[in-house]
Amino acid sequence: MCGASALALVMTNKDTNSHLTSGRLLARNTAWNLAGQILPMLVGILTIPVIIRAMGVDRFGVLSLAWVVVGYFSLFDLGIGRALTKMVADKLGANEELYIAPLAWTSLLLMFVLGICGAAVTLAVSPLLVHRVLKIPEALQNETLHGFYLLAVSIPIVTLTAGLRGVLEALQRFRLVNLIRIPMSVLSVAAPLLVFPFSRGLVPVIAVLAFGRLIGCLAHVWACFAALPVLRSQSFFDRSFISPLVGFGSWMTVNNLLGPLLSYIDRFLVGALLSVTAVAYYTTPIDLVLRLIVVPLSIVGVLFPAFAMTLNRDPARSGMLLTRGLQYVFLILFPVVLVILTFAPEGLRLWLGPTFSVQSSGVLRWAAAGVFINSLSVLPFGIIHSAGRPDITAWLLLGELPAYGIGVWLLTRWLGIEGTAIAWTGRYLVELVLVFFFFRRLLPEVSKFVPRQGMRVTASLAVLYLATLPRGYGAKIAFLCIGLTALAAMSWRWITPDERRLLRFIQIQFDNKSSAKRQTEIAN
Repeated sequence: MCGASALALVMTNKDTNSHLTSGRLLARNTAWNLAGQILPMLVGILTIPVIIRAMGVDRFGVLSLAWVVVGYFSLFDLGIGRALTKMVADKLGANEELYIAPLAWTSLLLMFVLGICGAAVTLAVSPLLVHRVLKIPEALQNETLHGFYLLAVSIPIVTLTAGLRGVLEALQRFRLVNLIRIPMSVLSVAAPLLVFPFSRGLVPVIAVLAFGRLIGCLAHVWACFAALPVLRSQSFFDRSFISPLVGFGSWMTVNNLLGPLLSYIDRFLVGALLSVTAVAYYTTPIDLVLRLIVVPLSIVGVLFPAFAMTLNRDPARSGMLLTRGLQYVFLILFPVVLVILTFAPEGLRLWLGPTFSVQSSGVLRWAAAGVFINSLSVLPFGIIHSAGRPDITAWLLLGELPAYGIGVWLLTRWLGIEGTAIAWTGRYLVELVLVFFFFRRLLPEVSKFVPRQGMRVTASLAVLYLATLPRGYGAKIAFLCIGLTALAAMSWRWITPDERRLLRFIQIQFDNKSSAKRQTEIAN
């Protein structure tokens, strides 16, 4: 009887999951992801100066370390959160919903145990970090140590939350995810403001951060039960899921470790070969343009489970999603990068003064081009991971590490910080070529949908180079107008008929409102 009921359930749900890859849903979820990234960033811009003035530079430095530690706690799950998202999406794509509950509970239990291990390690090394490794003023060491202990205790909560979020992402419940993420992220950057009326110490601030993580975890539990009620009735451990979870997750961990290492090795080499002052001139424009990476990351976060659902069942759908995703990344970022390259010296002079304009304009231009190139590789990385092959990108990053380190060393010695930026951008260009090479070999049925990407990238890089040539405001404005007009014409050809109708509808509504407003003003 149970077998017959299960079969009936699967047959009933056979086509119910197709909406999870619909274009409208994915676009709406991408917008939620962008909001979840950008809104806390804006709050941080407003609150950080107040926090620095109230706490002092030393305490704020320790708080910054606490934020970094909280952000990197996800490494303790060994990539199982991402593996859970992929495997739940796989089950949805194969209409095997009956396996989702045991898969989810097995993963969550495994992640909680790993979180406990991570907490034990952090508790053990905290005294060493506070008293010897980190240069923390002696007067702050005691409260810093107690703050780190609080963070260590919250590690299992953070890893469990990552798993719960993975389930929601596989179900394309990004609205729920971001309705939780936005207030929790805002709390992380605004927590000191809640404590300041009572204390300026680190321990109360970090305690509020830890308590916020607990509230966030409980909110994710509620959201998962609401989105997937079967989790309430089925809660058992299935050993058969451990091997694929750990296999996929371990390679994702390698990716997550190598990515930040490659991102920050250049800064340490600039400091070692040149000076701390050169580090400031180098990192300021780099950090500015790196914020643009939230666009492709928000898109790939939504498309990752969609890729996992459709790769085996409907590779043509995966190819279409990848193509559309790449086009939107291009259309959103290219005009921004074009403006940055055209007006880099003027923008830096207005923002940071003439010295930064002279020292950092070249870095800003190379970095903006590098971020644009890197953004185009984020989605191919995501589809390779959704195909169950994070080992390919891990080996790619591992091979990049020595070559990139040598390149940064040589170019920094020859050309200063602009040489460092050239190596930084060159690495992303080589990575883009290699990732598309492996992508075509691994997924030929999907890669045939993006044959023109190479030509688009080449043409766009040529236009970005031309943006650095005009001199004077008049020439730069004229070049920018021509470039953006040409981009608008191409964009109209790329978008689908449904998207064109939506844009026309928005324009008509805007025109009607404007006309009604004018008539009201005339009547008055």
